[in-house]
Amino acid sequence: MVSSKQKVGVIGSGSWATAMIKMLGDNASEKEILWWIRKEEDLEYVKTYRHNPTYLSAVELKINPENLFSDTKTVVQQSDVVILNTPSAYLKDALKGIGPNDFEGKTIVSAIKGIIPEDNLIVGEYLMKTYGIPLERIVVIGGPCHAEEVSSEKLSYLTLAAKDSKQADSVSQLLQNRYIKTILSSDVLGVEYGAVLKNIYALAGGICHGLGFGDNFQAVLVSNAIREMETCVLAIDPEEDRDINASAYLGDLLVTAYSQFSRNRTFGNMIGKGYTVQSAQLEMNMVAEGYYASACIQNIIQRYDLDMPICNMVYQILYNRQPAATEVRKLAEKLS
Repeated sequence: MVSSKQKVGVIGSGSWATAMIKMLGDNASEKEILWWIRKEEDLEYVKTYRHNPTYLSAVELKINPENLFSDTKTVVQQSDVVILNTPSAYLKDALKGIGPNDFEGKTIVSAIKGIIPEDNLIVGEYLMKTYGIPLERIVVIGGPCHAEEVSSEKLSYLTLAAKDSKQADSVSQLLQNRYIKTILSSDVLGVEYGAVLKNIYALAGGICHGLGFGDNFQAVLVSNAIREMETCVLAIDPEEDRDINASAYLGDLLVTAYSQFSRNRTFGNMIGKGYTVQSAQLEMNMVAEGYYASACIQNIIQRYDLDMPICNMVYQILYNRQPAATEVRKLAEKLS
């Protein structure tokens, strides 16, 4: 069970971090919530109005104004559980000034579904390599859980993956509430890599939609994507007994590929319609994790000598600037 007045710190101030604050606030367990907010003006706004002015601004947040900080180190040092909730490309900047000793003895939760671009590591691997955090103290959040639906109290399921089941259960006690159900898993690498890959596949689906391909083609694309995902996670971690049709894998892929809230699908749709990468990023003003992941996953493909035509197609379009229509037509010949 969760101890009395356990301190939970959230690092990040985007839509998913804001939804996480709401989730924690609606949970009945005894706890103190601390929140790192990047921009000082946003922090002051939340202090005054209990709403995030930039993301999910209609959502009222249950947090003590005295527990809002613009200094990451304060939040990390004062927390028993640290939830990392920034886009993967910004995590290193958010943790600037944090050392291994600051994480000592704490449970670290990654709610980030992406790869650290400069290091080509998933977040769990990055934390182990950079801060010496043992895998047994890391919990990964996966599953179909768009921030917009969580903040609207739509029933959602989170998968909490950890090698130490007690750690996963402890985090579960902090998050579950009337609209959040939790599923425990030991497949840390599979859940984290699956979350990275589904963003690439959703981006692929968006590109195809932007080009005018219909639902019939999208269904075939997604069917092939889940097989491609299984091939990849099996190569990375063949020992884990996993069901690729579980919600942490197939479920997360489906919601990201089809939902109106999917940033990756939206980003891909814009690329398919002829936007450049830069213009799509500027117009969205939000991070599509699949963009960075599609480059990073190429190293995995080469390392394990994998056949992953969907990931390769996205990479060719985004980074080698190949015509989207041409690349999708090539892919279409390989799908089954």
